[in-house]
Amino acid sequence: MDINILKNLSYGVYVVSTPNGAKSTGCVANSLMQITYDTIAVSINHKNFTNECIKKYKKFAISILGVETDENVIPVFGFQTGHDTDKFAGIKTIKVDGIDIIENSVGYIICELIDLMETETHTLFLGRITDGKILHNQIPMTYAYYHSVKNGTSPENAPTYIEEKTEAKLAYRCRICGYIYEGDITKEPDTYVCPVCKKGKEFFDKI
Repeated sequence: MDINILKNLSYGVYVVSTPNGAKSTGCVANSLMQITYDTIAVSINHKNFTNECIKKYKKFAISILGVETDENVIPVFGFQTGHDTDKFAGIKTIKVDGIDIIENSVGYIICELIDLMETETHTLFLGRITDGKILHNQIPMTYAYYHSVKNGTSPENAPTYIEEKTEAKLAYRCRICGYIYEGDITKEPDTYVCPVCKKGKEFFDKI
């Protein structure tokens, strides 16, 4: 099978958030679709803390990320775990129905959990839409845009993650967002920062 065919499927980029006690937690998702007029389906990895919290609190919110969404949102929500990190700390949000929403997003959809289906690695959550609102007039970010323009990578927990084998070459990976720098990063000036999460080159590990 040519796995590259899967890269031609169309996705958006979202932050799915849910209550975590008095706070909220969340993660980046791209496998989301509208099933009916008032029903949304979203796939979340079993390892994600968000998965556990949706099952416990029976509701979740979807922040639709746009091309102008703050640069640190995807690194924070896509490459860190909510088990030991308050992902919303330092992120500008609004609270709707007890759930934090990314303020600088296209808008949000609130869902109550109505059903779920388990696969080997992910849970498919079905939610009934209870609220929604447009926050900003900006272009929604697509998964293709995230990869081609933002030069982003997919975390291993993402439904669309594909492990690709390439010939050995010198490269460094950002510990925060997973961005791959090809070449010798030590030759970059001390002012160099990751183009995705804006962290310095001291956050890169040789791979």
